[in-house]
Parts: sequence; C-alpha cells; structure tokens
Amino acid sequence: MAEDTIIAISTPLGYGGLGIVRLSGTKALPVARKIFKPRKQKIKIQPRHPLLGKMYHFEQKKYFEEAYLTYFPQPHTYTREDVVEISCHGSPVILEEIVRLGIKAGARLAHPGEFTLRAFLSGRIDILQAEAVNDLIQASSLQQAQISFHQLKGSLSSRIMNLRKSIIHILSQIEASIEFPDENLQISKNQILNTLEKTIKGLKQLLDSYDLGKALREGLSLAITGRPNVGKSTLFNALLQTERAIVTPYPGTTRDYLQESLKINNSLFTLIDMAGLSAPSHPVEREGIKRVKKLIAEADGVLLMFDLSRKETSEDIKLLDKLADKRLLILFNKMDLPQKMNTQAIRKRGKNNPSLAISALKGENLDKLRDMIHDRFVPIQDQQEEVILHLRQKLLLEEILVCLEQSCRLLEEGYPEDLAAEELHKTNPLIGQLTGEIQVDDIIKDIFSRFCVGK
Repeated sequence: MAEDTIIAISTPLGYGGLGIVRLSGTKALPVARKIFKPRKQKIKIQPRHPLLGKMYHFEQKKYFEEAYLTYFPQPHTYTREDVVEISCHGSPVILEEIVRLGIKAGARLAHPGEFTLRAFLSGRIDILQAEAVNDLIQASSLQQAQISFHQLKGSLSSRIMNLRKSIIHILSQIEASIEFPDENLQISKNQILNTLEKTIKGLKQLLDSYDLGKALREGLSLAITGRPNVGKSTLFNALLQTERAIVTPYPGTTRDYLQESLKINNSLFTLIDMAGLSAPSHPVEREGIKRVKKLIAEADGVLLMFDLSRKETSEDIKLLDKLADKRLLILFNKMDLPQKMNTQAIRKRGKNNPSLAISALKGENLDKLRDMIHDRFVPIQDQQEEVILHLRQKLLLEEILVCLEQSCRLLEEGYPEDLAAEELHKTNPLIGQLTGEIQVDDIIKDIFSRFCVGK
C-alpha cells in the first residue's frame, strides 16, 4: 500500500454543472478536513454519507465554494485505501484550486491512471480488468462499452483462469503418470491429446476475436485505391459527408494521401484516400505511388474502384491480380454514366470478393455500400465469446498457443510425456504476464500511462 496520499480532478476538464476531486491514501480524510468545512462544524463525518459544507481557502482564510464531501474508508474502496470525493460546481478554476490546496495540505498530484494502478497493486483488480477500466472510459460505441464492462467485472479474467486450470489439469495427469508409474495413474495419450485439442480450439476462438476488438477499439484501416480518376476522392468525401479531399476532373489530383475516421454502425474505420496507381511520370508522383503501395500492404481492407464509364484495361486486370491476397470490396463507380466496362469479367477475376455498383458523385448505393463495408470487414461476434481488445493480450495468447500446439505435436509424434509437460510449463509465466501476476515494469507503465489523471 502506498504511503503518500494522491489527489486529482476525476471529471473531464471543462465547464459543467458538477465536478469531482478525488483523494486516496492514509491522509485522504485529514487533508480533506483542512480544505472542507461542514455546514455544521461539530457534525461527525459518516462513511458513505454525502456531507454538505464549504471549501475553505486556508491561505486567504475565506470560503470560496459550496460542496459535498463523501468519505469511503478502506478496504472497501476502489483503491482499497481511504478515499474522499469532493463534489462541487464544474468550474475548472474551482476544481484546480481545490487540488492546489489539497497538495498544500499534504497530498500530491496523482499520475495518469494512478488510482487504478493502486487498485491493481492492492489486488482489487487484475491487469485485464485495469485495461477494461480505460476501455470503458474511452469506448467509442455502446458495443465496446458493453464488452469492456463485462471484462471489468472479470469475464475475460475468468476465461483466462479456466485456461490455466485446463493446462494444470493436463500437467497433473502427465506428471502423475511419470512420477508414480506403479500406482495405476497413467492416462492414455489419446485422453491427454483430446483435452489439449479442446483447449487449443477454445484459445483459437479467443484469438479470432481480436479482429473485431481492433475494429471496435482502434478502427480498421480501409484503403481506397484504383487507377487515376476513377473517383476515389469523390467517394472519400461522400462517405465522410464533407469536402475533405480536393476533387477535379483531371487525373493525378491526389499526389499523397489523406486519412479520416469513419464510424459505421458500432465499428470504427480509418478511411485512406490515396494517389491512383499508374506508371509515375514525375519524382513526386513516384514517391506517392511508393507510399500508396505501402499503405495498401498494411491496410486491413481495400476498396478497389473501377470506372464503369471506361472499358477495362490490362492495367485494371493487373491491379486486381496484385491485390488478390487482400480482403477486397470491388466498387464499380460512375453508374450514372453509360456503361462500357465488362463487369462480369472483373467479378470473375475478383473471385469471391463482393462487388457493388455505385455513383460516388450522385450518392447512389452509398447506404448499401456502408452496410457492405461493415459486413465485409468486421467479424461477426458470438454473443457468448469474449473479445480481445489489446495487441498485448493477443501476442501473449499467441505465445501460449504455440506452447500448447508444440506439446500436442510432441505427444502425437511419440515423444516422452515429460517433453510435452515442459512445453506446458512455459505457459505459466505467460499467463502471469497476461493477468498481471508477473509484473513487467515497462508494460505496467505503458498501460497506465494511457489513463486520464483522475482515474
């Protein structure tokens, strides 16, 4: 438990009807008593009962605000320390002065996420729940908020604990048969493999949820590409419903790239408008094409545009072939003009990638396009499944999966059970890092640095 007492504004900065200053630590109540005076001077402060009073400026010896004080004694608090919350008008000047006076009275300003860090260090929550706290605060959709709320309550932590129990169960069976060969404790390899395969299957399902988690939390990157003058910037503007990109009838208007956030249903996308793919005729254009190719390679999905009013060319076919390994949505733009392109040939070459005819300029089929973008690029969530929202979680789970699969392979190929057990033992520190039982300072620092100061 930390010895010092911390203080911070817990509500968003700005003007509002209410603002809250929070203190946590052994001196939370004594510090608060120096700057808060109850309306009835001799009244006893009752735990968890808001008490009306005034904020006292002990330097100027005058009152400057009316407020409520609520005292929460440890250990039944967010941090498992004594906590005091002061509620007053949401004026930045008043809130900042309360914090300044609190520091003068013996507290110190909290670091980003320090209240939640104390909750973690005291064992009230694990690191998965701590990450869920910040995810809930920063949720960009109701769906993400619901996922984060359940993870804050321990749903993902419980899933990881069940994974650990399953691995321990397998290990106990293997090691019992090794250590006590004469006690009829041996279990068949088939039984061990069956349990391992079920565990691997469940872990893969959890890992598969990361695509949805990334879409909800960070947004998926979508590159709009095609040959010059097919209407990429027009579509970019139309989807954003703003004139963000310069549009002209002349090819090559876009030399670099633009990107903006776009929300469709509950999912975020980073939409990227870029230069058309063609043979460069200028050094600037050459650099633009180089950047375009890099962006396409890194994008989560591609909107590949063709111009319906022009006959398809060998360059169109080559472009389609080059992007065959990407997740595509093929768009036939300028459907408001006379059609010259053989769309059937393009669709056939595009294999199983969905396609849609649109007019970015006239706005035709854009609502349908938004639905198709969501259906094409955002994975479907099983309501019973957890969703991985963080790359840190995904990478650790992948390492655990490698150990499980290696153990399974060793058993299948007839190697001794103790080698398989050795691979399973490697998962324990990985699970410990995942839940925060094994604390890696750089990771802990990175996680809590993303929090706001008052949380």
